[in-house]
Amino acid sequence: MVGLGNPGPEFEATRHNVGSDTVTLLAGRHGGRLRPEKGLHSQACVVHIGGRRVLLAIPSTYMNESGLAVTELVRRAGVAPDAVATQLIVVHDDLDLPPARVKLKAGGGNAGHNGLKSIDNHLKTNDYLRVRIGIGKPPGRQSGAAFVLKRPGAAERDLLAVAVTEAAEAVEAVLSEGIEVAMNRVNTAP
Repeated sequence: MVGLGNPGPEFEATRHNVGSDTVTLLAGRHGGRLRPEKGLHSQACVVHIGGRRVLLAIPSTYMNESGLAVTELVRRAGVAPDAVATQLIVVHDDLDLPPARVKLKAGGGNAGHNGLKSIDNHLKTNDYLRVRIGIGKPPGRQSGAAFVLKRPGAAERDLLAVAVTEAAEAVEAVLSEGIEVAMNRVNTAP
């Protein structure tokens, strides 16, 4: 399970880092401690969720190189190429969803998300589970890149904190109840 974001204090609490925030929350909830892993370009730990052993990771690469870390993580976890669709979960921000809306998606396009593009290119597939956390569209003429790298105001920050919790619960549901049950619950929530 991989949470996308950018490394470094200048990117902490930005919209683009809600994926890595989710993994940090999951690690804490399940007794894990994320640490740099040699050869993985990631901070990682192993925890148990829903009776399953789960490798949690946050790439230490910048977003547009996430695929490098994810490829190494998939290899380290022993996930066969034909099993990526059922054994890889990527949590990321999504401009196409309203702020704080969480949705699960199996496979599909990358909607211009540079982290997903990188993963697709490195893995040679886009067939993996995504936990999408809505951050909404940039206001006015602000570019998408500037918007995702900005820290939100207090009200939006509170909404995104709730969404990160919901995303963590969605991951827990996938692992303990299965993708179908989790998708029905998460994707139909108001």
